[in-house]
Amino acid sequence: MKTNLLPHLQTFLVVARLKNFSAAARELGVTPAAVSQSVRQLEEQLRVVLFTRTTRSMALTDAGRRLLEGAGPGLGQALASLQEVSDRPGEAAGRLKLTVPEMAVPYVITPVLPAFRARHPQVEVEVVVENRFVDIVAEGYDAGVRLHEALERDMVQVRLTGAFRFVVVAAPEYLARHGTPQKPEDLLRHDCFTLRIPLNGPLYAWELERGKRSWRVPVRGSVVTNHRELTQALVEQGLGLAYAFEPAVKEALRTGRLVRVLEEYAPSVPGLFLYFPSRAQRSGPLRLFIEVAMELAAKTM
Repeated sequence: MKTNLLPHLQTFLVVARLKNFSAAARELGVTPAAVSQSVRQLEEQLRVVLFTRTTRSMALTDAGRRLLEGAGPGLGQALASLQEVSDRPGEAAGRLKLTVPEMAVPYVITPVLPAFRARHPQVEVEVVVENRFVDIVAEGYDAGVRLHEALERDMVQVRLTGAFRFVVVAAPEYLARHGTPQKPEDLLRHDCFTLRIPLNGPLYAWELERGKRSWRVPVRGSVVTNHRELTQALVEQGLGLAYAFEPAVKEALRTGRLVRVLEEYAPSVPGLFLYFPSRAQRSGPLRLFIEVAMELAAKTM
């Protein structure tokens, strides 16, 4: 393929990441018409349609998704390498885009990002906090944070924290009024705070285990929310039971505002991991972020 398509490919990748021609034009410093013409020339040369467009929205076609998945990491790495070479010695620059679940923010992003920015002020960092499973390659992310069991096998994995548990918790007042569950099935008779993963999917079934046996309990309740702090506030007011990331509620447990329920059934998970495609591991900003994250993230648990 002719190298004169590379500028058009770069334009395509920016449009695919931002999902908007005008936003891509602003980032590239050109007019929307120039962006549209560049994408059209690439489509004509490749003889495929890369985007489906309406007056209100746009989306990648199957050909567009395949081009993004195949070319995105490689070109991104090449541009990052060019930037690194042009930087002054010892000064890193570039861009890093991360997807992070809400539960990981206090333990990965809050302690790590200030130190990373202090050491590498020329690196632009974008952090998107969302609880859905994200295809980081297709959606233009450099890396993401997930629990170990949710990682794809072809991703490079870097441990950020130690193992921890998920526990069922309640306020003492709630248990005094409604009784304490003694086995997983008892949860079906209680008011439980639930969430959806993804947001338009089914309600999450609480996962419990004891020895070699495991349970997925389809709990129900009067409140459905994916916001951890809201859930904890309502649970502390005695409105129901919650399934919690144990480090997030350790202070409430220490002070007695919450107590563990069914603790012998609490499952343990290996921890939080940074993950990224193997082709992206030579990216300068990502490599530097990994160094700072491995140094600081585990200390917060």
